[in-house]
Amino acid sequence: MEDEEAAAMLQAVGRQVKLWREAAGMKQSELGPAIGYSEEMVSSVERGRRAPKPDFLDNSDVVLGAGGKLSAMKEDVEKAHFPKKVRDLAKVEADAVEMGAYAGLHVHGLLQTEEYARALYVMRRPAFAEEEIERHVAARMARKSVFDRVPHPEFTFVQEEVTLRRPLGGRLVMRRQLEHLLDVGQMRHVTIQVMPTEREEHAGMAGSLQVLKLRGGKTLGHSEGQLYSRLITDPREVQKLEMRYGMIRAQALTPGESLAFIKKVLGEVT
Repeated sequence: MEDEEAAAMLQAVGRQVKLWREAAGMKQSELGPAIGYSEEMVSSVERGRRAPKPDFLDNSDVVLGAGGKLSAMKEDVEKAHFPKKVRDLAKVEADAVEMGAYAGLHVHGLLQTEEYARALYVMRRPAFAEEEIERHVAARMARKSVFDRVPHPEFTFVQEEVTLRRPLGGRLVMRRQLEHLLDVGQMRHVTIQVMPTEREEHAGMAGSLQVLKLRGGKTLGHSEGQLYSRLITDPREVQKLEMRYGMIRAQALTPGESLAFIKKVLGEVT
């Protein structure tokens, strides 16, 4: 496991499986075949070394008569399986009432389709294992639940023009991604703008950024680079990001112009 928080969660789940198994008077060698898994897998889960799949917990719940208590742990296990930096960012996004983001290299994570996100992780070097790719894609898709929160947070995004034109994953994947941007852009609590490549003045040359205003009134920043992802809490640094993002929005196309621009690019993708 890459972090203590995730390891502690899996150990807690493993202890619960073991306690329910022992209470039912079953051995690991008996529980495994009863739920469709090997004895080794049961042992690994109970020791917190492996993350149990949803059906492992569901089947164990039925066989051990846990009354839904083991099945209820599926969501926690799923979150623990996500990369720590994703969990940390998702927690902040879940508490945000307003979020603004500028994306300069690819479509912002919250706006990505599953196909587009998978294409991004497939092309990573050094190459990710298939399981690692699926783990990252699942984590990114799970973050998109913030769009469904009520009351709705206010979202603004500024996408660099090149992110709309670079056919990551192939033209069909990019076409569906552009269509998705147009759909999301119609939401009343979402504003998407495009920064044209032809702009001579551009406040975002230092890279992508994110500004999040939380329920309690605090504002945080987020920055991600080649080998790091960090939340920015220093008020002075956050203030710089807020000012920079405001300038980026002012230099970009208006929301109406931006949706029209995305439609134009979509029409060019064949």
